[in-house]
Amino acid sequence: MSSVTDAPPAPLLLVQGDEELLAARAVETAVASAREAEPGADVREYEAGQLTAGEVAEMLSPSLFGGRRVLVVRSGQDARKDLVTALLAYAKNPDPDVTLIVTHLGGAKGKAFADGLRSAGATVVAAAKLKGDRERVAFVRDEFRRHGGKCDEASASALIQAVGTDLREIAAACSQLLADTDGKITPAVVARYYRGRAEASGFTVADAAMVGDVPGALEALRWALHVGVDPVPIADAIADGVRTVARVASAGRGNPYQMASTLGMPAWKIQRAQERARGWSPEGLVDAMQAAADCNAAVKGGAEDRGWALEQAVFAVAAARRGSGR
Repeated sequence: MSSVTDAPPAPLLLVQGDEELLAARAVETAVASAREAEPGADVREYEAGQLTAGEVAEMLSPSLFGGRRVLVVRSGQDARKDLVTALLAYAKNPDPDVTLIVTHLGGAKGKAFADGLRSAGATVVAAAKLKGDRERVAFVRDEFRRHGGKCDEASASALIQAVGTDLREIAAACSQLLADTDGKITPAVVARYYRGRAEASGFTVADAAMVGDVPGALEALRWALHVGVDPVPIADAIADGVRTVARVASAGRGNPYQMASTLGMPAWKIQRAQERARGWSPEGLVDAMQAAADCNAAVKGGAEDRGWALEQAVFAVAAARRGSGR
């Protein structure tokens, strides 16, 4: 991600991706940079779908009074053809006193516009949604590092399990922990501040089920449903727990740190999965994966009693594990 510097932002900035927090931060950083260079900078924001070529031409034309201007055009993928033509024509010879920032979701819609800005030399800031635990753990650690805190992989994972995968909630939790602690974040610190939410997490249910602890899994499941955790992420956590153990088990024994790049997951998660894999057979994991798939279909397909479907998944996973010992 770009950061605020002493120099004003590039004349053309394309913020591309569908993660709202990252996109918002990129725009805020560019605007702050422009205002740092010139405190009185004129900043205007528009939605591309409501902006006309005539309006943008007026805003981008040289000002009689001079001064830096910042034009933020959001949802560039919604820009009409005439606006795209006007902005791409401007991009070929931008005004050095103007910063044009365009946000774009990054999909197929409006792709020619984004490609045209790239070709014109726009600085591109990626703001795509984070994929998988590895990227989210890296985000958490970077959040603490940027503000002078410390957080290892296990602590970052504990925080994600406690608050969920929404990036805004994760960032807010990081900010709160930094404000309330000395900045040294450990799993114990996360547990102290988020104990109720962590205990209600789907990952707690999945972890207990994978080691055959049916009473523990059912207790965690019923508590999670009682405090209002949605059944869908619980079903996803059970499926993820089974898939992770299956992937790690099929990779054979090895050093988690050496296996991390091959499997595309953090070493701590591989080490935990190796521990969970004890007592499982390949056939048992196949049965558990089927149980998790059936649970997902029931929960996401609008089963009449989604709690019952989750309970049945816990029993089925535990039975698959017991069957592995035969």
